[in-house]
Amino acid sequence: MNCPFCGEPKTRVIDTDKDEGNTVHRRRQCPACGKRFNTYERPLLGIPMVVKADNSRQEFSREKLLRGIRIACAKRPVPAEKIEQLVDDIERELQMEGQREISSRVIGDKVIAGLKSLDQIAYVRYAIVYLQLDDLLSLRKEIDRLLSES
Repeated sequence: MNCPFCGEPKTRVIDTDKDEGNTVHRRRQCPACGKRFNTYERPLLGIPMVVKADNSRQEFSREKLLRGIRIACAKRPVPAEKIEQLVDDIERELQMEGQREISSRVIGDKVIAGLKSLDQIAYVRYAIVYLQLDDLLSLRKEIDRLLSES
């Protein structure tokens, strides 16, 4: 693993830890500059292609999913670990389904379900875009539905 600070090609592993999601967390130190950093390793299983609404296909992007959820959770009291865990859970579910292609709608439904239990304001923010709530009446109906479920 190259040092992200100085580019040294060989770094030393100080500590290794494994979490419940088969992710290996390593604490590393660079012998050249002495700085420490973390790396995360997870198995790469087959991730399906995402079929968009216009029937185009693209590779699943963990970073794109993470970015969308972070935007919905911006300035909310949602810990970064919870956001990462939600993305891990969604990615694991997609891998476990074992399909070669999956609709973007299925991924969006998983995000909506996760955000609903994580933070209701983040859920509404995501739902405005995902469910195309483009007027106040449709937004109010969604909020009323959410309140009736609570």
